[in-house]
Amino acid sequence: QVQLVESGGGSVQTGDFLNLACAASGITFGDYSMGWFRGAPGREREFVAGISTSGAHTYYAASAKGRFTISRDNAKNTVNLQMNSLRIEDPAVYYCAATRPDFGETVSIIPSAYPNWGPGSQVTVSS
Repeated sequence: QVQLVESGGGSVQTGDFLNLACAASGITFGDYSMGWFRGAPGREREFVAGISTSGAHTYYAASAKGRFTISRDNAKNTVNLQMNSLRIEDPAVYYCAATRPDFGETVSIIPSAYPNWGPGSQVTVSS
């Protein structure tokens, strides 16, 4: 059974940083590309960042590029999202997601491509 559990969310002020972590179990972690998405209840989840199976390829939404960094440790079955310079528009529930790519090191930015999701971690940013 696949299980993804996020941690590291919280309440910060604009300009602060947070490091989100996602621990995976029940899968051969190195076979899965990983993504971070964010959203609010009842709203479509938005792609934030993704990383390929080996970690060699990373992708970011325009809103995250230059501020967020995704990384993974295949030995520890974890994926992290370092979020710097948090802005007033960044608050959301942040979700970790996993999928087996169709080809090699590809990474999807589409939520429906990911069958496995964590419960989410709340991030709040205040001015």
